Amino acid sequence: MTVQPGDPKLIISKHIQGQFAEHLGRCIYDGIWVDEKLNVPKQGRIRMDVVQALQKIHVPNLRWPGGCFADTYHWHDGVGPSAQRPKMLNLWWGNTLEDNSFGTHEFLEVCQLLGTEPYLAANVGSGTVQEMANWMEYLNSNEDTPMVLERRKNGHPEPYKVSWWGIGNESWGCGGNMTANYYTDVYKRYATFAHDYPGTRLKRIVSGANGDDANWTETCMKNIPLNQMWGLTLHQYTLPTGSWSGSKGKATGFGEDMYFSTLRNGLKMDAIVAKHAAIMDKYDKDKKVALLVDEWGVWTDVEPGTNPGFLYQQNTLRDALLAGTTLNIFNNHCDRVRGANLAQAVNVLQAVILTEKEKMLLTPTYHVFDLYQVHQDAEYLPMSFSSPDYAFGNEKIPALNASASKDKNGAVHISLVNLDPKNALTLETALPGVNWKAVTGRILTSASVSDYNTFDKPNTVQLADFKGAKKKGANLAVTLPAKSVVVLELK
Repeated sequence: MTVQPGDPKLIISKHIQGQFAEHLGRCIYDGIWVDEKLNVPKQGRIRMDVVQALQKIHVPNLRWPGGCFADTYHWHDGVGPSAQRPKMLNLWWGNTLEDNSFGTHEFLEVCQLLGTEPYLAANVGSGTVQEMANWMEYLNSNEDTPMVLERRKNGHPEPYKVSWWGIGNESWGCGGNMTANYYTDVYKRYATFAHDYPGTRLKRIVSGANGDDANWTETCMKNIPLNQMWGLTLHQYTLPTGSWSGSKGKATGFGEDMYFSTLRNGLKMDAIVAKHAAIMDKYDKDKKVALLVDEWGVWTDVEPGTNPGFLYQQNTLRDALLAGTTLNIFNNHCDRVRGANLAQAVNVLQAVILTEKEKMLLTPTYHVFDLYQVHQDAEYLPMSFSSPDYAFGNEKIPALNASASKDKNGAVHISLVNLDPKNALTLETALPGVNWKAVTGRILTSASVSDYNTFDKPNTVQLADFKGAKKKGANLAVTLPAKSVVVLELK
């Protein structure tokens, strides 16, 4: 492996490590926003042990209120005195009653506690241009308009200055089943009325493609003027079986066949991102428009006995290996991928945190975000290597994936993922132009790829110091254990 000197202008955006919190299952209610009677540290009804865990991994942006839920959400129902807010049915996720007690102010309080960028999704599917424009004025203006006077009355005198706005969500599907041509016309109309306010320049974000749908990206890039969009999204989930109909595969208790197929399906992210980036390059040679993979992660069958509409799944070392792999892919495409959101933060899909009444645990995926935060806003370092194969049956995938960066203090970080469940990898790395004296590291691994943390045993899969790297002449020599994620620091 050779780690090359980088271009100081090419930065791995911290926003690649964003999270997603939808009104879905127990993500908001029971996860972030809890009953007043629950005996955990709280600020109001905000669950502070969850907040502190997210603070520790420096979540750079948080996307809300959806997802499919966003295109049924009317923001005005979620402001003002809680007791006076109208209830609504959450028709997308379990037909549950949504009491709107967690609304715009509550979400932005969570963002303030996290020191994170709020990323709002405007309702294009069932809302109106005026509704979106009113929300923007409510949050961003400081003139004495009815919207602003209402915000002040609701307890926030100063503007919130929210600049990240998704204009619709999955407009090809649950956001309205639109064609690409139709959506781009709708988008331009909405974007026209998405105004900047003093001190707040909007980042208007296009609802982009599903998986490898090249036509959607092509149509958006062709039809929407570059000055009307800051970003374009992409949604790509990894299903162990690869099938949306029937079983997606079990979250736990799987064999090597499902382990292999999950990783094989997950590695497709690299080609999918490259395909969309190439289309974007055709229309935007200067790479002004960011690609935001604002929904990604492993999607399995729900845990037995839980509400199928709540998408609650356990999280194993397999998921952590895929998370590290995916973040490496995004890092290596950082010229175009400048944001991403893991689905989802708490209790839903590939969550970083699970809660059960007073108990809380950090999943293996959480620990990967903890390891990888060293790459946030660091200078990208390209690398070259050829990986041995991990073969299963008649198929094979590369056993190793990696990415590297240099932080503002000059420390170099290399993240390495060994997907082979049985064999260690040894590598020797040349680092031309890197002046370093010592290497330290941390590792995430466990006895089995199907190991996971439970509320009774929350530390089965946890981080440990890594001793398998040393200086060998001018080179770095590493022995990477099987099924492991390792992040090294050279300084």
